[in-house]
Amino acid sequence: MRLIIGILFSLLLLRCQGPAEERGDKLFIVSTTGMINDAVINIAGERAEAIALMGPGVDPHLFKATQGDLNKLSKADIIFYNGLHLEGKMAEVLEKLARTKAVFAVSEGLSPELLIQSQDFGGTYDPHIWFDVLRWSEAVKYITKTLIERDPEHAAYYEDNAVSYLKHLETLHAEVKSSIQSIPEEKRVLITAHDAFSYFGEAYGIEVRGLQGISTVAEYGLRDITNLVDFIVARKINAVFVETSVPEKAIKAVVEGCKKKGHPLQIGGYLYSDALGTAGTPEGTYIGMFKANVKTIVESLKTEDEPTL
Repeated sequence: MRLIIGILFSLLLLRCQGPAEERGDKLFIVSTTGMINDAVINIAGERAEAIALMGPGVDPHLFKATQGDLNKLSKADIIFYNGLHLEGKMAEVLEKLARTKAVFAVSEGLSPELLIQSQDFGGTYDPHIWFDVLRWSEAVKYITKTLIERDPEHAAYYEDNAVSYLKHLETLHAEVKSSIQSIPEEKRVLITAHDAFSYFGEAYGIEVRGLQGISTVAEYGLRDITNLVDFIVARKINAVFVETSVPEKAIKAVVEGCKKKGHPLQIGGYLYSDALGTAGTPEGTYIGMFKANVKTIVESLKTEDEPTL
């Protein structure tokens, strides 16, 4: 594996081009995930051509770069990735690229006290930082700072875009908090396939449980299913959620386990966890994705006469 990565890295070095300023065109910015790419689009605007390697429904924990992806990385003026081991199988390639190219982990914008320690892997942090809008705002500020440093001539343009976008994020944060609080306290339990929503739970006051750990690489077994079924039955939880980037098999096993115990359990809907929705739809943006998730959660867990986002 290391030999293959080394060969690919050597090929990338041969193909690397100079910065956009030398070519006299826009910045070409490659991001690993849709969430990062959406932030780049909002900040860089017409100053950049921005693309994401991972599209809708893609699990970044398991993502493997294709030759086409490597070609895009080789041409990039700036590469943004999440870090915190989210892009597990790409980490070594990105680290090697950072020796010669402008490669940045947006999680570097968050101080350690803002990060949640992983319960699965000692000494590591939960990478799903985008599920707290205020924490994600720090990543957006980091992207802005990076763009200004790389393209100082257009600093005012990036700063103006950032101010506008961060205001939208502040509004989103307040709306989400209000909407989640509309769920009766005893019903505020969010159960999904893997533990991607810890930041969401901490920020918005909802208990979260995942069948798998923070990475979908982690395996789950019969005991994990049994423990989660017992928890659901004891708490009289009426809905669990499927993630668009994770197979349904795990959650369906939980639903079947609850039925066998005489507890009716519904799948409350699909949530966007590690990827955005389809480009060109509201869910294809960070704000649209977040609103869609909250609407699904609230409608499934609240009583019918309470407002949604």
